[in-house]
Amino acid sequence: MVASDSFAEFLREQLAPLGRVSMRRMFGKTGVFCDGAMLGMVADDTFYVRVDDQNRALFAEAASAPPLNYAKGGALIDLAFWRVPERLIDEPDELLEWARVALDAARRVAAKRQRPSAPSRRAR
Repeated sequence: MVASDSFAEFLREQLAPLGRVSMRRMFGKTGVFCDGAMLGMVADDTFYVRVDDQNRALFAEAASAPPLNYAKGGALIDLAFWRVPERLIDEPDELLEWARVALDAARRVAAKRQRPSAPSRRAR
């Protein structure tokens, strides 16, 4: 289910204008990172981009395909990654724009995770 070497290289080339693109195998898939932020995943040489509330409407075309998911306890758990339309593989400028929007979402997710939690109150 991970990205083939040729597909990984294709994505690195296409996404290079965004910054330092790297890929890492994770959970039987391939995570796609730019400057440390995970903007997408690849499963079976299919590219999925990160979706959040702010970019969901822009990615409406991708909503017709099932999101990336995994099985847990007999149920499918949907992840916040939507499949890019196949036509984008032949549209490098548009693919890059989708990746840029997904990268913005990845940075928002990372920022939420890095927010300091409220200080705990000590019993007096």
